[in-house]
Amino acid sequence: MSFVVGLTGGIGSGKSTVSKLFENLGITVIDTDVISRKLTEVNGIAINRIRENFGEAYTNSIEGIDRAKMRELIFSDKEARNKLEKILHPLILNEVKTQIEQVSDNYIIVVVPLLFEIDDYQNIVDRTLVVDCDERQQLIRTMARSQLSEEKVKAIMATQMTRQQRLQKSHDVIFNDEDIDHLKKQVISLHQKYIILSKDGQNYINN
Repeated sequence: MSFVVGLTGGIGSGKSTVSKLFENLGITVIDTDVISRKLTEVNGIAINRIRENFGEAYTNSIEGIDRAKMRELIFSDKEARNKLEKILHPLILNEVKTQIEQVSDNYIIVVVPLLFEIDDYQNIVDRTLVVDCDERQQLIRTMARSQLSEEKVKAIMATQMTRQQRLQKSHDVIFNDEDIDHLKKQVISLHQKYIILSKDGQNYINN
């Protein structure tokens, strides 16, 4: 089985950019957000349960789950967020396990935004990597990308672990606070490190 690196970071930190750089190096990336989107498409296997639990108003015939309405609901209602997570998390976890079994690379990147907030991946991930930037940059990037208001982005950030907590829990950190070349250098350095660790997994925690 491949050595598994769990990649995480706050919203707008640059997880997608970093995971793409690993892909460019030939590494398989399993992104739980991508899996989630497939599960909640029109014919996704989670749609019926979402419709049963939240009603027709939160689904449509174009995109499956109505993402705007659902986002508005779950970031203002903790009970609704927990209900959605109970539907999606087991399905996502099962798909992650299936995809991992199909890969024979030295190591795999699994992107999990809530890696430290949930317990699902403790027995899957061998090492953790956090993509980090200051909270102001998170806010600006997310607003530019999603057209969400500052208030809504802050509400999303409030549901996630703090920057300091993520940094304390991580084995490795990529600082996304400069240009793309700076980012690439960090990715290449960790790529080389993970190849070595994948061949000597017993000692990965202390390296």
